[in-house]
Amino acid sequence: MRKSGNKITIENTEGCKFLPELDRQESDHEILKKRYSAFFKTEMDDLLDRLGVDTLILAGVNTHACIRMAAVDAYQRDYEVILSIDCIDSYDEEFHKVSLRYLERTISVPLSNEEVKSKLI
Repeated sequence: MRKSGNKITIENTEGCKFLPELDRQESDHEILKKRYSAFFKTEMDDLLDRLGVDTLILAGVNTHACIRMAAVDAYQRDYEVILSIDCIDSYDEEFHKVSLRYLERTISVPLSNEEVKSKLI
């Protein structure tokens, strides 16, 4: 990002703001990512440990970078990894498809929004 000057999702830019339609609660936790994986140089591991979490549901943009890296890091930490498939996309459709194929075959379970919702209830 530094080399290219690309600042789409850098702290304090428009691209990193939460969508206004998200139902954010006072009890929600916010992690400021430093790189593609939400685990890299963040307090994510400690937070999940304190909360007793064993399963992660991933959603987001850039399947081939952010989602893939976070999924691999979660898997390596022995979390069950669920991909909320209706809430994952990429700027590059080919990279998106290849990355999903890799993740689905190796370290995660893809679920639709309805399937994720039924797991939470």
